[in-house]
Amino acid sequence: MFTLFFVEDLPTTVGTEFEFDNDDANHAIRVLRTQVDEQFMLSDGNGAWSKVKATQIKKKSMTVQILESGFQEPLATKITVVQALPKGDRSKEAIELLTEAGVDRIVPWVASRSIGKTSDKFQITAREASKQSRRFRIPEVTGVATTSQICEAIALSDLAIVFHESAVTKLSDQISSHNVEHLLIIIGPEGGITDQELEAFTNAGAKVALMGRPIFRSAHAGLAAVSAVSALLKVW
Repeated sequence: MFTLFFVEDLPTTVGTEFEFDNDDANHAIRVLRTQVDEQFMLSDGNGAWSKVKATQIKKKSMTVQILESGFQEPLATKITVVQALPKGDRSKEAIELLTEAGVDRIVPWVASRSIGKTSDKFQITAREASKQSRRFRIPEVTGVATTSQICEAIALSDLAIVFHESAVTKLSDQISSHNVEHLLIIIGPEGGITDQELEAFTNAGAKVALMGRPIFRSAHAGLAAVSAVSALLKVW
């Protein structure tokens, strides 16, 4: 698998040369020790990609030749995850795991029992995790949403699922159709979703599901939820 880097102005004309000179280029040279003739991938983060070969290495930039170019279409199901913010570095970990799981949109939520704080670096975290997981599409990380805004999003989705330990219905019993264009998954905080929040979500149209017997950490629950739902919807 080729290493992936992102650029704003992606070169796509096969045979032409391009000056790769952003922070990713500096990382490729100084940390990864990229050599002449080495091949890797460039992407604009929105689905377009180019396979390139390094032809000249400088101190902080390199010249690359375009070998191949293409476009990765989005999946039929757009996945949005509402993630209650865990404390400390677990918020960053949650963003990384959701990115690696393939979600399209991450919505941080300060729930009643949240103890974590939002960060303007979450989008950077998603970008870096996209490189690591070889994603040509960087997920959007929105600003912090309120409970009422999440209820509005539930009403606009084709399927919204809240994972809660009090649920008596298994996830597999809450999915009756594979034709889901807009999927919304809601993950609560370590302290749990309050009865008032759960009632607001269900009144807006969300289904409540149990995620197996073990109780996941909030930062890890999103990855498990996306994996399970993606398999059930045949996204994977």
